[in-house]
Amino acid sequence: MNTARHRSTLLAAAGTVVALSLTACQSDGDGTSSSAPTTSATVASSPAAAAPTAGKGTGTSGSTGSGGSAVSKGSAGSDGASAGSTGATGERVSASTAVCTAKDVRVTAATQDGPPYTHVVLTARNTSGHSCRLTGFPHIQFLESHKQDVPAVAKSKPATPVVLTAQAPAYALVKLSDGGLDEDNEPVSAFSVMLDGDSTVIAVTAPGSDGIAVDPAKALTGYWTPELRNGADDF
Repeated sequence: MNTARHRSTLLAAAGTVVALSLTACQSDGDGTSSSAPTTSATVASSPAAAAPTAGKGTGTSGSTGSGGSAVSKGSAGSDGASAGSTGATGERVSASTAVCTAKDVRVTAATQDGPPYTHVVLTARNTSGHSCRLTGFPHIQFLESHKQDVPAVAKSKPATPVVLTAQAPAYALVKLSDGGLDEDNEPVSAFSVMLDGDSTVIAVTAPGSDGIAVDPAKALTGYWTPELRNGADDF
């Protein structure tokens, strides 16, 4: 009786142990499956774990973005600065550069078209080594008997100031006569030119071995321009 009861007790105890083991295993399995999502959620929400991903994404897009932005802004900035500098420089030169004087330029004359030679072209070349502003028109006197300046043609006046950099030329077309046989032409081998803002007389040698023939009543001059222009300088 005691032996049978003892065995029953042992069997009952063994059954309890087995049941507890199964319960523990089941608990462990549930714990494992439930802990995995918890761990996964923790990793995804963890700032430390999320930082590399965000940092990489931000870094890549930031590098590209800021790099592209820097290049774009840098280019635009450079171009803007260049355009601004060029514009500002042009304005400064036009507004503040000193007016050309007789010591800054060399004036020469050459015949145009012909014969008959009814026009000459004056060239004023900047020989000073620095920029200067050539204003107005050449004040020309061909003959000692005619002290008044040759009249200027208004339509030849350029729209903007003529700024001569070193060695740059400017031109003025000058009419001598109408080219007729019955004109009161007089021979001229040299004549005087003065620039706006300077009272110095520049002696210019007339082109050709025989000089030029001038009718003081028909003579006209154009304004100084960077180049001769069809229409504006036809007179």
